[in-house]
Amino acid sequence: MSGGVEWKVNMPDGTSEKLERENIGMLSRVWVGLKGMVERFVMKIWRFLEKAWSIGVSEPKKVVHCLKVGLALTIVSLFYFMRPLYQGVGGNAMWAVMTVVVVFEYPVGAMLSKCINRIIGTFFAGSLAIGVHWIASQSGEQLEPIILGVSVFLLASVATFTRFIPTIKARFDYGAMIFILTFSLVSVSGYRIDELFELAHTRFSTVAIGTSICILISMLFYPVWAGTELHHLVNRNMEKLADSLDGSVSEYFNDNGDEKKSDDDPNKKLQGYICVLNSKATEESLANFARWEPTHGNFNFGHPWKQYPKIGAAMRNCACCVESLNSCINSEIKVPEYLKKNFSDVCMRLTSHCSKVLKELAVTMKTMTKSPTTDISVGEMNFSAQELQNALKSLPNPLLFPPLSENQTKGEATTKHSVVTLIDIVPLATAISLLIEIATRIERIADEVDELATLAEFDSVSDEKSQQNQTKTDGIDDVTMKTLQTV
Repeated sequence: MSGGVEWKVNMPDGTSEKLERENIGMLSRVWVGLKGMVERFVMKIWRFLEKAWSIGVSEPKKVVHCLKVGLALTIVSLFYFMRPLYQGVGGNAMWAVMTVVVVFEYPVGAMLSKCINRIIGTFFAGSLAIGVHWIASQSGEQLEPIILGVSVFLLASVATFTRFIPTIKARFDYGAMIFILTFSLVSVSGYRIDELFELAHTRFSTVAIGTSICILISMLFYPVWAGTELHHLVNRNMEKLADSLDGSVSEYFNDNGDEKKSDDDPNKKLQGYICVLNSKATEESLANFARWEPTHGNFNFGHPWKQYPKIGAAMRNCACCVESLNSCINSEIKVPEYLKKNFSDVCMRLTSHCSKVLKELAVTMKTMTKSPTTDISVGEMNFSAQELQNALKSLPNPLLFPPLSENQTKGEATTKHSVVTLIDIVPLATAISLLIEIATRIERIADEVDELATLAEFDSVSDEKSQQNQTKTDGIDDVTMKTLQTV
């Protein structure tokens, strides 16, 4: 094309045409690969958006929380945008923005915990920094940096050690960290800055502004209380545990032997007790945050939030037995059907009583009222457990041979059916023992719930009924008096 020499080799066997076809095929493969990569990337984004949309629809409180964070940041940014407000705090207005970003949490209790920790840590650190700076300035120019360095070393070491103490770490870990940060910044900055008091004052003021905005917005606009979330979580876990126990035993003693039905929904059966087993960290954090919250709803200040982790621990102990029961039920060793039928009624009766007790306890938690029938249900559950235990003790005697028909002798049964071995009855005996242990642990859950009802002063159902009856009686007496006066 440019006037030079063009070289072209034509092979007699058509090799050039094959090279062209190979080049075209390579380009098409590259295009298909790029197209597939783009499609996969778009599909990932689409699935992410679908998941985000489903979370927003199922939990609109989280969407509201995001809007509240945006509103708080917008308001606190006015201290930087508006000149009169900016002149009041100066360039330290960014500390208020940083405070909102760090402190604003989803539950009110978590936000209050961080706000109070941040204010207290900033106040004490600033006060100590000013005091240490005054002592160092009175000691001379040579000793001043030594005193400041030693004070930073000692106080930072002590504050860091306190973060390893369990009681301090549970409630004041964030405050200790803020104490270290503020004391170090103010002490080190004070060596080069003359107006140290003004620096500490503006730092504390901006932190107070940021925490105040967070508290007002979080508590005034659709607050999410950690105490309410904890109460509902324990209530839901109790219902899930009851459904999981009831479904597992019902499936095991299914008379129809429909194995296809049991294989279709394994996750639904497992979901209940797995949620209970995995809720320890959530319960402990919510209980810790709930202690910072003021009175709200049915929960007064000083509500016994420490009792909820105890109830959760009792439910997890029961859920461990349910997990072992499911492992025993799903064992590869198959128990003969006639052996299971001998214990089917007793096991199903005990399971029904256990599920009934758990559901009554869930109703007690939900309504925050004492039910007089709970003790009766616990007694019936213990009686059924004793019946099952007695049946288990007599297991070897009647089950050495299968049941005989009317026209069948024991010898004929022995020849047609093999004698039951120990390995055949081990899964059934283990399942029965676990059911008895589950009943014992459910009684422990009932004791913990009763302790919570006593500490929180739950209303009694009988008291409510008596009040209603008294109201009706008073109404009848008023009508009677009016009638007499008319006559």
